[in-house]
Amino acid sequence: DVAYRFFATEKRKFIVADTPGHEQYTRNMVTGASTADLAVILIDARKGVLTQTRRHSFLAHLVGIRHIVLAVNKMDLVDYDQPTFEHIVADYRAFANRIGIGQFTAIPLSGLKGDNIAARSDAMSWYGGPTLIEHLEAVDLGLDERAGKSLRLPVQWVNRPNLDFRGFAGQIASGSVRPGDAVRVIPSGKTSTVARIVTHDGDLEQAVAGQSVTLTLADEIDCSRGDVICAADDPAEAADQFEATIVWMAEEEMLPGRNYIMKIGTQSVSAAVQPPKYRVDVNTLDHLAAKTLGLNDIGICELATDKRISFAPYAENKDLGGFILIDRMTNATVAAGTLHFALRRAQNVHWQAIDVSREAHAAIKNQRPRVLWFTGLSGSGKSTIANLVEKRLHALGKHTFLLDGDNVRHGLNKDLGFTEADRIENIRRVGEVARLMTDAGLIVLTAFISPFRAERQLARAMMAEGEFIEIFVDTPLNVAEERDVKGLYKKARSGELKNFTGIDSPYERPENAEIIIDTTAMTPEQAAELIVEQVLA
Repeated sequence: DVAYRFFATEKRKFIVADTPGHEQYTRNMVTGASTADLAVILIDARKGVLTQTRRHSFLAHLVGIRHIVLAVNKMDLVDYDQPTFEHIVADYRAFANRIGIGQFTAIPLSGLKGDNIAARSDAMSWYGGPTLIEHLEAVDLGLDERAGKSLRLPVQWVNRPNLDFRGFAGQIASGSVRPGDAVRVIPSGKTSTVARIVTHDGDLEQAVAGQSVTLTLADEIDCSRGDVICAADDPAEAADQFEATIVWMAEEEMLPGRNYIMKIGTQSVSAAVQPPKYRVDVNTLDHLAAKTLGLNDIGICELATDKRISFAPYAENKDLGGFILIDRMTNATVAAGTLHFALRRAQNVHWQAIDVSREAHAAIKNQRPRVLWFTGLSGSGKSTIANLVEKRLHALGKHTFLLDGDNVRHGLNKDLGFTEADRIENIRRVGEVARLMTDAGLIVLTAFISPFRAERQLARAMMAEGEFIEIFVDTPLNVAEERDVKGLYKKARSGELKNFTGIDSPYERPENAEIIIDTTAMTPEQAAELIVEQVLA
């Protein structure tokens, strides 16, 4: 939550983002600061630089605020003493240098009496700088500097009102553009030249950073929402693996390996965050070991997207370097972050063209590739039913392969345990293997508890449309526990086995499974017949 206040002087209009300042409101402060051009760091002249001062300054620097005002307030309570002010400024400068704040403007003032806020103070004749309002009115926000950089226009919308017009609309993030300029679309790398710069008020001869325009190009090239139109001789980078600073904003902890929706510029992609390299203590700036991030935590992490995206380091371009992460199931914003750089390994791995396509693999087998994803509690009958389904498909001459949860953990996933993070990675790996098998033209059956909807949705998203069939083996917990063929429920109830689904780890029931099997109403053989009939229909 951020409160916005508005005021204006004869020279400028201002919007003030007001947020709580305590540590538990870190996410509020980051939200408020993310769109700010200038930060006012307020210090009590009696107390000097405090932990809260350091925290606020670190967060302002984190989100790229380049203009910092050190407002030393309550000078009236220290008798407008110049040495007190200078001592506070020296302390703050030492800290600012440590976190990378190169310049700041220090102003002694009294909010109660109005000293050096809108009018100069007779009580502080030793201060020769501007008042707070004078500084706010005169500060250079660097708009000309942004216009002097290379062209970056994130495409927000492809405007095609009729067959004779195709324009690419968006706000110019940096640089300028004129008709005739050579441009390159990233990440595709296609080139063309600008034909027109179209606006509601007519065509322009030039457009600069901050303007919203529609560009038409001389050639019919592939360009869509999320792409970035760049200067042809200095295009944006494109990559799919990055190092980033992440501020976690959700009550639930980050789950390393889970896929979130990442929004950056006008792009939306799937992104998985790896365990943090370290967490930053915002009070001391110490680097702390961490396996995950909790509410208000700030950490340095690596993340991977499901496709190459156009980007710029946040320090160079906020529009192409800042992002948010969204939970796929709840659509809640769970984190905000800033990209540092692309990982070198991402730049050295390329797709190899292969002549025999997935369609050719399927055609020679005379079948449509499918993934039959069995999910349900331990003891529900997933493996039993999946095994029967595979036998029937095999008898019909179908090419199949069964990936069973227990069997996979003897090899591919031998290194994984049963924490939430390990369960997520378990399903991610299985999903990738299943996708490769569908590329080979196979009908793949997977029998895994796969307790989380987000991971099942991720597996679905890996497959082609209509290829993924979720089969919910619906067995009540008490029935599954009565069966307990492997004795796992007994161990979980006694505390011997931790993180067991249904006991001390959650199972999220499918909401839209293609097939639901009620094992209390049919035998495994009947369930298998039903599944084969629907799959081959």
